[in-house]
Amino acid sequence: MKQTKHIPEPLAGWLSHQPLQTLFLKLLDLCDIAGLYIVDRDQQVIYWSRGAEQLSGLTAEDVTGKRCLQEYVITKSSDHQKQLIKSLQTDQQKIELEKMTQVLYDQDGVYAGGLGLLLPVSKQSANATLSISSSEASAPRLDPVGEAAELGMHGFHGLLSRSPAMEAVFQIIQNAAETEATVLVRGESGSGKELVAKAIHDMSVRSNAPFLAINCAALSSSLLDSELFGHVRGAFTGAVKDHGGLFQRAHGGTLFLDEVAELPLELQAKLLRVIQERNFIPVGGDRSIDVDVRIVAATHRSLREEVKMGRFREDLMYRLRVVPIFIPPLRERREDIGLLIWHFIKMHNADNFRKIEKIDPQAMRALLDYAWPGNIRELHNVVEYAFAVGRGTTLRWSELPPEFRESRSIEPQAVQNISLSAAEESSAIRQALEQSQGRVSQAACSLGMSRATFWRKRKIYGV
Repeated sequence: MKQTKHIPEPLAGWLSHQPLQTLFLKLLDLCDIAGLYIVDRDQQVIYWSRGAEQLSGLTAEDVTGKRCLQEYVITKSSDHQKQLIKSLQTDQQKIELEKMTQVLYDQDGVYAGGLGLLLPVSKQSANATLSISSSEASAPRLDPVGEAAELGMHGFHGLLSRSPAMEAVFQIIQNAAETEATVLVRGESGSGKELVAKAIHDMSVRSNAPFLAINCAALSSSLLDSELFGHVRGAFTGAVKDHGGLFQRAHGGTLFLDEVAELPLELQAKLLRVIQERNFIPVGGDRSIDVDVRIVAATHRSLREEVKMGRFREDLMYRLRVVPIFIPPLRERREDIGLLIWHFIKMHNADNFRKIEKIDPQAMRALLDYAWPGNIRELHNVVEYAFAVGRGTTLRWSELPPEFRESRSIEPQAVQNISLSAAEESSAIRQALEQSQGRVSQAACSLGMSRATFWRKRKIYGV
C-alpha cells in the first residue's frame, strides 16, 4: 500500500479538525504537481505544493506556518473567486497567474481558511510578458519601471502598495471587516480613505447590501440633515414628497461618512442617536425608523483636537473610533510612488490614445522627489496631465505640471518660524534629507537648524 506523503505539522493540526481526512490527503497526493495551497483562518500557509513552489517562486519551507503574502490571501469574500496576479518563478522569470479560490468551513460552519489554485494564464501571454528588447535590457534604469515595478506589490481591494506600513493597514482592514465595529479612517486628502471603507464593506458579511457614501463637508447643515436622515412631505418648502435618506437606503449595508469632522454639532447629536439606538426620525417626521447600518467614517483632522476646540462631541468621537485606521501619506511610503505611477500609466495606456513605455530619468527623479501633498489622487492627476499634453512613448520632464519645474526646497527658518507637530517636524526633516541626498549639513541649513540640533531631532524622531 502506497504510503501517503509527509504532512507538515501546521497542516496536520488543521486537518485533525476536518472531516474526510483520508480522502483529503489522497487528493493532495494527486494534486501535488498543481499550484495548490491552503491557508487557515488566520491566513497562515499550512500547505504549499511543489506546483505552487514552481509557479510562485516561493518554497514550502519559506512560507509554511507563516502568514501568506497579500496576493495569496483567501478571505470569506473570496469564495469561488478568480483573480490575475503576477509571480516571480524559481528561475527568476515573471509570469501572470490566475488564482482560483474556494473558502472552507469546519464542522460547526465556522470559517476555517481556504484552498487556492494557481494556474499560468497561457504560455503565449507568459512569454510575451517576459520579452524585453536588448536595448531596454542594457539601459540603466533609475527605478523599477513598467511591469517590473509590480514585483513585491500587494493589491488589496483596489489599494496598491509594497510598503510595510501599508501591510499593517491591510491587516487591520481585514480584521475589522470580520466584525461589526464602527471604523474611523484618518488620512490626508487623496490618500484613499473611501477605498479603505469600500474594502471593509466588500470583505464583510454586508458585501451584498448597499455601500453608500457622502462628503459631510460638501452640503449645508439643512441639506445634509435631509440627505442623511430623509424628510417627509411638507417638512419644508419644496418637500413635495417623502424622501428616504442615506441611512434608510443603506439599510443592511455600510454608510461611509467622509470628512465627518465637518458635521455640524446638531447633526452630531442625531448621528449619535442612530449609532446608539439604531433608529432615527426624518426631518419633519414624528415616528422613528429602525435601521441596521454599519458606519465607516473618515477625516483628515484629529477628532481629539476637534473635541478640545469644542467643535466635536466627545461621546460621538468614542463611538466612531472603535477601530481607528491611519493611512500614511504617500511621502512617507516612497517605495509606492514608482509602483503607482506605472499602475496609472497602464490604466491610461489601455485607452489607446497614447502608449507610454518608459519614463525619462529626469522626469522620474522629479516624480520621486516631489512631496505629493495631494497624495495618490494628485499622482493620478499628474499622470493624466502627462497623457494629455505629451506625445510619444516616453514620459518627459517637460510633460509634468508646472509645479514640478519650480524649486521644492524648504526655505531656511521655515521649521523654526512655524509651530509644527512632532509628525510634521519629523516629515520635514525626512524631506530635507531626501532633497539633500543625505548631506546632513545641507539638510540642516535648509531647515534653519544647527547641525547639532538637526542630529538631536533625528535621534528623537528616529529619522
